[in-house]
Amino acid sequence: MRLLMLGGTSFVGRAIVADALRQGAEVTLFGRGLTGPELFPGVPRLIGDRDTGDYSALRDGSWDAVVDVSGYVPRQVGQAMAALGDRVGRYLFISSHAVYARTGLQPGSDEDTPRRPPVRDTEELDEDTYGPCKVACEDDVVARYGSRATIVRLGKVAGPHDVQNGLTYWVRRAARGGRVALPGSPEQPIQLVDSRDAARLVVRLLLDDRPGAFHAVGPAEPITMAELIATCARVAGTRVEVVPVPADAVSPFFPLIRPASLWATQQRSAARARAAGLPATPLAVTIADVLAWDRERGEPPLPFELSPAEEAELVAGVRA
Repeated sequence: MRLLMLGGTSFVGRAIVADALRQGAEVTLFGRGLTGPELFPGVPRLIGDRDTGDYSALRDGSWDAVVDVSGYVPRQVGQAMAALGDRVGRYLFISSHAVYARTGLQPGSDEDTPRRPPVRDTEELDEDTYGPCKVACEDDVVARYGSRATIVRLGKVAGPHDVQNGLTYWVRRAARGGRVALPGSPEQPIQLVDSRDAARLVVRLLLDDRPGAFHAVGPAEPITMAELIATCARVAGTRVEVVPVPADAVSPFFPLIRPASLWATQQRSAARARAAGLPATPLAVTIADVLAWDRERGEPPLPFELSPAEEAELVAGVRA
């Protein structure tokens, strides 16, 4: 399989490239060449810029499939499709669960759940526009490639090389042990998919030439926030006490925390993706690998984290 990656040297794309190479694919990377230039030596790199619309490096060549990891707005996806035309077999677009409408959502929702109305008139991505822009991208890919289009909707992805908070925060925090402030309910459901499992699904779909939309969610068994933190502590060899604290006492973007009205977004069905080949790495393995990677890189500051003093103050307030 000759595979073109639009993006692919950061996190999810990196895992896809690694898995595709293990499967014997001939991979070509397209991007600015700024992220991970030392990765994948010997893999051809085509230099371009989706932000400026520079796709000139794609004017020649053909591929059995393209994986679009870095398309966020319809212009980017439209320009890529115009540049590639019919010189690609299958177009696999990496989308998000942000495409779905949130009102009336029930646990166990599948890929046929109603989506939000598409948005095409902005490239400013925020809570209100990110999902609708992804909807527009999905629609455009399906309109252009039809049965040669595949959509993979990622849930929250976790694993080594994740530069966002997510699981890394809780792994690092549980490894310190002690009283852990949880700004929410211990019973909140949480879905995390290992980046390498998501990659395996993507490559399997391409090898099987399979169309349609698929949820990339995990783990295999339902888990709560309290159970997640406890598993992090067990892997790290520490003891923790989870102390619920008021959610409004911290940033509304606290890692992995969702209000009760959105709990169903963390209970989506993975049945279709499992049947298509999505594996299920044990959560403890994902946690152990994140812990080792984070320590190896020196545990740099995260985009958002409570300092020990801030956390102690929150816990003391609850105790009082």
